Amino acid sequence: MGVTASGRTRVLEAVRDAARFDAGPLDRRLGYWLRRAQLAVFRDFFATFESYDIRPAQYSILTVIESNPGLKQGVVGEALGIKRANFVAMIDELQGRGLVRRAPIPGDRRSHALVLTAEGARLTAELHAVSDRHEGKLIAAIGETAYRDLFAPLNALARLGEGER
Repeated sequence: MGVTASGRTRVLEAVRDAARFDAGPLDRRLGYWLRRAQLAVFRDFFATFESYDIRPAQYSILTVIESNPGLKQGVVGEALGIKRANFVAMIDELQGRGLVRRAPIPGDRRSHALVLTAEGARLTAELHAVSDRHEGKLIAAIGETAYRDLFAPLNALARLGEGER
């Protein structure tokens, strides 16, 4: 279901190759630079989290469940912007690894609440420390002020078009 090692290698090669060409007007397009930044951030994420076999979306899921135990499965997926079919597969994988458990919701037989198992809680705490190291690399790359100042405009862009739905 996830990105294979060979798939990651192809992405990394594409990023390196992209640095060798003239992007024309793309150099002045925010979306282009956001995507290039995302690739760089994910490249470091994969390297930093490699021994844990955790992808960015899985870490996000574990973190949201940790912070909101008992939320409905659909709410967590929607909050993270993950399509339902993809989200169900991710939860199946995390459940198969013994990290997440689906719990029945009284009075709602169609939905499940998500909670971390004891192993999931232990691993998530460990992953937060790994994530802190990853974020430290990002801060070192752009400086603490720029890092801190990025959150508000990125949040605004992430919400672009929400009122139009």
